[in-house]
Amino acid sequence: MVERTAPLTIVPPLPIGDVLEAGFEWFKDTFDAFFDVVDDVTTGAIDGIAALLLAPEPLLVAVVFALLAWLLRSWKLAAGSLVGMIVIIGVGMWEPAMETLALVVVATLVALLFGIPLGILAARSPVVSRILKPVMDFMQTMPGMVWLLPVLKLFSIGVAGALVATVIFALPPAVRLTELGIRQVDGEVVEAGQAFGAGPRQILKDIQLPLALPTVMAGVNQVIMLALSMAVIAGLVGGGGLGDEVVGAVSTLNLALGFDAGISVVILAIFLDRLTASIGSRRPGHGRLRELRGRFTRTPAGSPA
Repeated sequence: MVERTAPLTIVPPLPIGDVLEAGFEWFKDTFDAFFDVVDDVTTGAIDGIAALLLAPEPLLVAVVFALLAWLLRSWKLAAGSLVGMIVIIGVGMWEPAMETLALVVVATLVALLFGIPLGILAARSPVVSRILKPVMDFMQTMPGMVWLLPVLKLFSIGVAGALVATVIFALPPAVRLTELGIRQVDGEVVEAGQAFGAGPRQILKDIQLPLALPTVMAGVNQVIMLALSMAVIAGLVGGGGLGDEVVGAVSTLNLALGFDAGISVVILAIFLDRLTASIGSRRPGHGRLRELRGRFTRTPAGSPA
């Protein structure tokens, strides 16, 4: 091995990490009571959803998932979903899979609760957009494993830390694609709505969000996929579910357990991906655009409605 020597440089050492750690310690000590409340609320929500999913017979829940897929898309997806859920039951991964699904559901809801309003605000304000872009870049490009370090400091080992790390990792697509979808709305339709006296809130609700729905749903889909991938990594901090199974398989070199957990993650990912894609395609943006353009441009802008 080649012996390393200190490089000759005129750049002084930059204690960025030390400064951040000191600030983080102050932040933790100051808001410790708040983080205890967050821990209790998030753990209770995830445990409650997991208990709800695990209360009935697994096969009954699998049939409900299949019916949901049939209702939202097609019988082919329903049949594939049912087969996939039966495989999860057969490999003995039903309980951890439902725990992971509960974590993904809560993390997705929290990410969308913050992400969609931030995306709308960024689409309306160039200043907010310029501020959010580097923040989203930082959140999205930072390796997911790194986010486990601060949440461990805040929440120690447990579900709450896994949830917070998952939300941080999965939030950026909700902000970016919501902003993108609203910015891509035809300006003529927005101007026509303004000409007919529609206020900013009405334009957002009746014009921009309906037209941006396919793009927003693409963001929802990405949030779910990132949350699911991070939920497995979060097994390293006690996130439970399939993440714990994967970590256990890696630590014991148990190939069979790792494959069973991995195939269960894949089945959940495919099911959630197809389901959210179906919701986004139920109301095509171009059809809605023609409808609104005809509605608002049928009468000249200077004429009474």
